[in-house]
Amino acid sequence: MGIIRDMQRVHATQAADAQRANTAAAQQRDLIRRNADLAIAAAQQAASDAEREREQRRLYNEARTAGAAAANAEVRARLADLDALLLSTLDVDDHIDLQIFKKPVTVPPFDPGPLATAAPEPVWDRYLPPQPRGVGKILGDRLYQQQTAGARRNYEQARARWSEGEERRRRQLAARRRAYEESRRKYEAKLVAYNAEVDRFAAAVASADPASVVEYFAMVLGNSVYPDDFPQHFRLAYLPKQRHLLIEYHLPPVEVVPVVKEYRYDRVRDDLAAIPRDQSEIRRRYVEIIAQVTLRTVHEIVEADRGALVGQISFNGIVDTIDRRTGRFVRPCLVSLKTDRETFAAIKLRRVDPVACLTHLQGVLSPTPDELSAVQPMVDFDRDADRDFTEEFNVLAEIDERPNLVTMGADAWELTLADLFGVMGLQMGRPVRTAQGARWHATDPRPVFGGPVVVYATRGVPAGAAAAHSLAGAVVAAGATKGILVALGGIDAEAYEAVAGRPLELIDGPALVTLLAKYSGVKARIEHPEHVVRVS
Repeated sequence: MGIIRDMQRVHATQAADAQRANTAAAQQRDLIRRNADLAIAAAQQAASDAEREREQRRLYNEARTAGAAAANAEVRARLADLDALLLSTLDVDDHIDLQIFKKPVTVPPFDPGPLATAAPEPVWDRYLPPQPRGVGKILGDRLYQQQTAGARRNYEQARARWSEGEERRRRQLAARRRAYEESRRKYEAKLVAYNAEVDRFAAAVASADPASVVEYFAMVLGNSVYPDDFPQHFRLAYLPKQRHLLIEYHLPPVEVVPVVKEYRYDRVRDDLAAIPRDQSEIRRRYVEIIAQVTLRTVHEIVEADRGALVGQISFNGIVDTIDRRTGRFVRPCLVSLKTDRETFAAIKLRRVDPVACLTHLQGVLSPTPDELSAVQPMVDFDRDADRDFTEEFNVLAEIDERPNLVTMGADAWELTLADLFGVMGLQMGRPVRTAQGARWHATDPRPVFGGPVVVYATRGVPAGAAAAHSLAGAVVAAGATKGILVALGGIDAEAYEAVAGRPLELIDGPALVTLLAKYSGVKARIEHPEHVVRVS
C-alpha cells in the first residue's frame, strides 16, 4: 500500500503547510522581511553624490536595522514552531479512513465519433434529368432516353461507392466498439483489483494482521508533518498476542534549537552581532522537544487506533548524530516510555507540561540530551520485537525527492551554493576546494555598501572558533568587506563569540535549507547516510 501511504502523506503535508502559512508568527515574519527588503531597496536607490551622503547613511542604517529585525523574526518563528510540536497535532484527526482511497468504477461512455453518422444515400430523383420542353420536346424522346441512361449509370456508380463506404464505416465502427469494450474491461478490472486491494488491506488491519497493522501505523506516523530538518525515520513492530506496538523513533539533533538568541545591529561599529543562546536554555528547549515528540507520537497512534488494535505502546527515542568529543557517529537512546492505551487516553494533552507528563507516565528522559547522555531503554526493540512483523520506515527517504545536501557530489554542492548567493546578489568567482571544504572570492556589486566578499563552505563536523578565526584572516588578507561561513554540520557557540564585532555571517544547516527554499526555490534536506540502518 505504498501508493496509498504516499498520497496520504502529500495531503497531510499540504494541510500542514496551509496551517503554518496562516500563523501569526509567519505573517509577522513576512511583514518584517518585506519592510527589510523595502529599506534595502531604498538604500540602493539613493544617489551616491556628496549632497545625499547623509541620507544614504540613514537609509543604510535603516536597512541594517530592518535586516536584524527580519533575522529575529525568523528566530521567533522557528521557536514558535518548536514550542507547538505537541499542540499542532491535537487539532488533526490522525485516523485514516482507508475507504476514501477506493476509486469509483465508472467508465466514460462509448464515443463513436464521426463513425456514428452514415453518409447520405444517393437518391435517384437527384440524378433524373428534367423532362424535355419546347424545342427538346419537338426533337423527341431519343435524346431524353440517352440522358436518362447516362444518369442511371452515374447513379449506380454513386450508389456502389456509397455502399462500399458504408460497409467500411460499419467495419470501423465495429472495430472501434470492440477496442472500447476491451479497454473498458481492462480499466474496470484494474479499478476492481485496486479497490479489492484496499478492502483486503482494510480487512487485514481490522483483523490485526501484524504486517498490515505495522503498515497502517506507518501511514499514520508518515502523515505527521514536522519541520523539514526533523528526520521522521522510525521502526515499528507489532506483537498481536499482547496487542503491543513497539516504536523506535529517530529524534532530531540538538542543532534544531537556534543557537542565536538575538541579532543586534550596532550603528556606531556597523556590526550585526549574533547574541548566543545560553547553553542552559538550549538544553531546556531540547528536553522539551524530545518530550513533545514522544507524547505526539503516542497520541497519534492512540487516536488513529479506532479498532483498539493496540493495548500497550513502547517508545524508544534515539538520535543519530556526531559526538563532538570523539568525532564518531553515535546513536544514544534519549527517552523511553512504556504505557497502556487507557492511561494515556485519559490525559488532557492541551493542558500538560510535556516533561512533567512524561515523568507522570513513568517514562525516562535524559536530563542532558545535548551532551548525548543516554538512558536505559524500557524495552529492547531488537530483542523483544518479532522480526517477522518488524519494518523500518524512512518517510523522507521513501517519498521525498529533495536533494540531500550531505550526499550530493562536490560539483553539485558548489553549484548549489553559487546559485544561491548569485540569486541573493553576489557575483561569485570560481570555487577553490580545500581540505576543509570550498571557498569563493565574490563581489557585492552594490554601491557604497558592497565590495569583495569571502565565502567558506564546509560539510563536516560543526564549525568552531578556529573556523571563524580562519575566515576572519582570509577576509583581512583579501581586503574584503565581509565574510560568510556556511557550516552544514552546525556551528558551535564559540564560533558566534569569535565573530562578535567582525563583519562575518555564519549560516548553519537549517538556515541554509531555509535560504535555498526562499531564494533558489530549492527544497533541500540534510540526512547523513551513516545514520540510516536498513532491515536485513
